[in-house]
Amino acid sequence: MDAHKYDAITFDVYGTLIDWEPPILQTLGRWIKANGAALDDDALLDAFDRARAHYQALSPARPYPQILRSAFTYIADELDLDIDPEERTRFGNSVVTWPPYEDSVAALARLRERYVLGALTNMDNASFEKSQCLLGNCFEVVVTAERAGAYKPSLRHFVLGLTDLAERKIPPHRVLHVAQSLRADVRPANLLGQDVVWINREGRGLGYTGFGAELAMPMATFPTMNAFVSELMSSAAPPL
Repeated sequence: MDAHKYDAITFDVYGTLIDWEPPILQTLGRWIKANGAALDDDALLDAFDRARAHYQALSPARPYPQILRSAFTYIADELDLDIDPEERTRFGNSVVTWPPYEDSVAALARLRERYVLGALTNMDNASFEKSQCLLGNCFEVVVTAERAGAYKPSLRHFVLGLTDLAERKIPPHRVLHVAQSLRADVRPANLLGQDVVWINREGRGLGYTGFGAELAMPMATFPTMNAFVSELMSSAAPPL
């Protein structure tokens, strides 16, 4: 890593900075168990991922709470379970409860001292604003699915983000993208010839499979944001 190569860093948010998988699994797992069904976490995450992908393809840029509610219905139909409208509504509104990873806020604050930070997310504007607050309001450039009119892995997020940064006199080759999702972020960045780092969080699975994921080629891989930032910033230190 060379800290001097970049003037801006853009991020995939959910999975990279926001730890969304545990609350999704906890909510869905509690619901299906209460209804007499049983799936292990891997199977339940796979069911959610298929449901999410279905509705994202069906209606690009639909607000994410609607995606979650529709995914709830999809899973209920798959498992032949009765739908609890109140539980479905709570699940749809759960984005605001998803917490940052323990290292996210400090890592972003450290990066913000040197770089313009951006967020490229499949979330809608209102839901993302809540997460932005949890992350310290550090993003100067934000591209949501609502703004892009599409969901990643569409390239539209990346093009809009790079355009915003170009208006700040930051050219594409001076922008690094950082992401957990091989499918939605690393591969699209590859297609645009953009430098991209993979944050491979232990025990997480969303975004590791799906169309294009097998072709993703990050320039470097780190297990946490803290590990990434530590290595990047160490290259910024003057030689002894």
